[in-house]
Amino acid sequence: MPAIHFHDLSFHYSISVPVIVDASVSIGRGWTGVVGANGAGKTTALSLIDGTLTPVSGSLAVDPTDGIVVRCPQTADSIDDNITRLAAGLDGVAHVLKGRLQLDGSWLDRWPTMSPGERKRWQIGGALYRNPDVLLLDEPTNHLDVQARGLLIDALRRFRGVGLIVSHDRTVLNELCTRILMIAGGAVELWSGDYDVAHAGWEAQEAEQLASYEEAITERKKARRRLADKRRTSATREAQHKRELRNAGVKDKDARSMEKKSRFEGAQKKGSHDVGLLREEVDRLDAAVAGFGMERKLGGDLFFEYEPPRSSRLLSHGGPLLIDGIELVPDLHVTVEREDRILLAGPNGVGKSTLLRAMLDGSSLPPDRVLYLPQELTEAETRQLLDDVAGLDPEARGRVLGIVGVLGSDPKRLLATDLPSPGEARKLLIATGLGRSAWVLLLDEPTNHLDLPSIERLERALESYPGAMVVVTHDDHFGKDTTQITWRIDDGELSVF
Repeated sequence: MPAIHFHDLSFHYSISVPVIVDASVSIGRGWTGVVGANGAGKTTALSLIDGTLTPVSGSLAVDPTDGIVVRCPQTADSIDDNITRLAAGLDGVAHVLKGRLQLDGSWLDRWPTMSPGERKRWQIGGALYRNPDVLLLDEPTNHLDVQARGLLIDALRRFRGVGLIVSHDRTVLNELCTRILMIAGGAVELWSGDYDVAHAGWEAQEAEQLASYEEAITERKKARRRLADKRRTSATREAQHKRELRNAGVKDKDARSMEKKSRFEGAQKKGSHDVGLLREEVDRLDAAVAGFGMERKLGGDLFFEYEPPRSSRLLSHGGPLLIDGIELVPDLHVTVEREDRILLAGPNGVGKSTLLRAMLDGSSLPPDRVLYLPQELTEAETRQLLDDVAGLDPEARGRVLGIVGVLGSDPKRLLATDLPSPGEARKLLIATGLGRSAWVLLLDEPTNHLDLPSIERLERALESYPGAMVVVTHDDHFGKDTTQITWRIDDGELSVF
């Protein structure tokens, strides 16, 4: 039976920054989701499994030793051998795979013009056609709409080898995976169940650890207080004894004085012994507190100093929806009210992003009261964003950077970098809108490039946001948790429910 075994495996790119430390897990047949924050080591784990990287210590074994390991990276920029074989395949397996994934061999002639989602289906279809023992997928649902994601999940369910999937898509992790591999702070831990089950498990564990940690902190404070009290008592007793010696005559050596001296020495000896015991207790509790390894977690609740708009109607669009002169929807009339929280849904290419832009372009609101987040930020836009935040007055900049912290990033490190990562840039742009109390947010795939902890923090932040919001997202959980109304565009028509 195929399997992957980590034996006390450690890996680091730099000695001072360990990525994986003493990991020992075994992963068997079926799908395992690999989760963790950006930079935690998820892609590194795949590279160790496929042999691209070698452990610094410990070992990694794949059973069978001659098993086929196939890896699909995040992008599918070119036609690889697996894709070519699938396209040319005339056997039953090729026919079934192409049918399930809705692939047509003639499409390869237009590969340069294919959407990222179409290329991804070809990439994974080719990998499945190889019939590997181990299949490694890195963010396979990026750029896939709901229909394409469903096709992919259906095809992957039939895989009978060992599958590892790095993903921030909770729908995939719940529908496909029976185990979750959590990578955090160098630790690698395997949890049974889908993502929701595993998430509940480690949240309960974290809550228990936090309770024990806080209890240890409280006990340490008490021990330190007892130690300080004991030291003060000893110091007071010694000072009093010295005063008595100064006031006593040189020849004052009567029995009562000798008894006082004996009592003092006895008390000081016992006090010294007690101080030593308390010092040992404090040292033990210091070690216990340090042993929890509780990291400082950025996050928390947002407080919005929000001034609502006077008008109830904020944005609207009336008439045909066009892109490059092509009519996507013949007659579309929509209005965004000041408390609307709208999910804009529909297959790829029906005009969701176009509608966001149309409403933005037709807006008469003050520019600082509308936040538009595109699917991707260019390098120039990211640099301008950094300059804009740096140029804010101290109070406004403090609000924005505070929200950046709530979204899970270190504000000081973010401002110090020359060019933030795409995920960090998205957090910074969202924070500027929330920090200036925008009246309406137009968010096009806001979870792009965000890790799961950041997505969940953003959800909590937007749940507290009192303004209007229109969201385009393929993340079902995110859309459900942050919106209340759905506009669905399909076949040139808009449905509201």
